[in-house]
Amino acid sequence: MRFSLFRSCQAALVLAAIAFGSPALAQKAEFSDQQRQAIGEIVRDYLLKNPEVLHEVIAELEKRQAENQRVAQASALKETRQPLLNAPHSLVVGNPSGDVTLVEFFDYNCGYCKQALGDLQTLVKSDPKLRVVLKDFPVLGPDSVEASRVGLAVKNQLQGDKLFDYHIKVLGTRGRVNGERALAVAKDMGLDMARLQKDMTGNDVRAALEENAGLGDKLGLTGTPAFIIGDVVVPGAVGLEPLKQVVANVRQCGKASC
Repeated sequence: MRFSLFRSCQAALVLAAIAFGSPALAQKAEFSDQQRQAIGEIVRDYLLKNPEVLHEVIAELEKRQAENQRVAQASALKETRQPLLNAPHSLVVGNPSGDVTLVEFFDYNCGYCKQALGDLQTLVKSDPKLRVVLKDFPVLGPDSVEASRVGLAVKNQLQGDKLFDYHIKVLGTRGRVNGERALAVAKDMGLDMARLQKDMTGNDVRAALEENAGLGDKLGLTGTPAFIIGDVVVPGAVGLEPLKQVVANVRQCGKASC
């Protein structure tokens, strides 16, 4: 049985529709069982002889998925801008009245967050107009959750540079960070431990963690660190220079890319 090129392409589309979970689309093509079997043999033979086509298909699929994610995140950023930038329980460091705000979602047990910490410190020191919002996003287990509960409660006693010092000390801790180790840092810094113990179990801390989890879900965050600046989400420890460039672009034209 012979098919024209168009027919073969149509067959490939049908098989792709089946493979990607669209049987309804596949059923629109009126093929007999014998024809479907023949189509399958043709497509299989073609792909075996031209396997590079699969790489092209996968690359195109990844490209489209990335674009869909970008569009979805852009929409989510507009919807969540107020809690992202100005939630009352956020940890704000740098210049609280800065002209550009950089948001970081972090986990105290995230190795890449530890790696990015130096970049963040450099940015804060070198850019007096930068405002940084730190969002606890404990995705690496119960230890991370407990450490975040302490950190959010610490905000009631520390602000500005001292709050950032606490963050740096906890995130820079070697090994696994849990509530006990976070409390030890707070104690070394002279905080009121009785008040801290009370605050970390309060409604404000619980609400903050729930809100941050909801924001991460809406933005499609799959890990930490994740930086939000201008109109983009920058995933991972990308390094100092890319972050500086995005900050400069947002300052210049209000967008991550001018």
